[in-house]
Amino acid sequence: MHATNELRFVRERTRPNELWQTDFTYLKVIGWGWYYLSTILDDHSRYIVAWKLCTTMKAEDVTNTLELALEASGCDRATVVHKPRLLSDNGSSYVAGDLADFLDDKGMEHVRGAPHHPQTQGKIERWHQTMKNRVLLENYYMPGDLERQIEAFVEHYNNHRYHESLGNLTPADVYHGRGAQILSMREEIKKQTIRKRRLQHDSAAA
Repeated sequence: MHATNELRFVRERTRPNELWQTDFTYLKVIGWGWYYLSTILDDHSRYIVAWKLCTTMKAEDVTNTLELALEASGCDRATVVHKPRLLSDNGSSYVAGDLADFLDDKGMEHVRGAPHHPQTQGKIERWHQTMKNRVLLENYYMPGDLERQIEAFVEHYNNHRYHESLGNLTPADVYHGRGAQILSMREEIKKQTIRKRRLQHDSAAA
């Protein structure tokens, strides 16, 4: 699918690194102005693969974030057969020729969400809302302070924040393939707890 094609809805992905969603959001540093957070989110797991705090929203900022994501995910290695597809909106940085050239060079496909259909990128929009609800509780006077707060929240979001839509697993559990084992362990603990309660009930009733 070429970047000229548009999606209105995105089907649920079945594995990590099949589709990445990307977008910018803006945050203010007092005395410095607006900064722009570029994020790469894995559609299957909602895992934040990479992010970068930028002073602009240019194609170069997108490619720099993608370089971080490819390295962090291991998708920059020659042994990777299928590269992630990239889903974005139709912002100027995402329709730029420089980004198209970068994606061609990396062997990545690009698809854009249809205009006026924000639900296409609902997961990354939800990430922006969740992140801002926490990060913007404070004012920032230095870009480094904002960057450290974002880094801390990404670590919490990926590794400690349970998602009901993921079966109460963390994005890291799903992204790194631990989900099935964790759910199986939980089910076994639940069965053991029920058996123990039944024994206690039978003992009390005897």
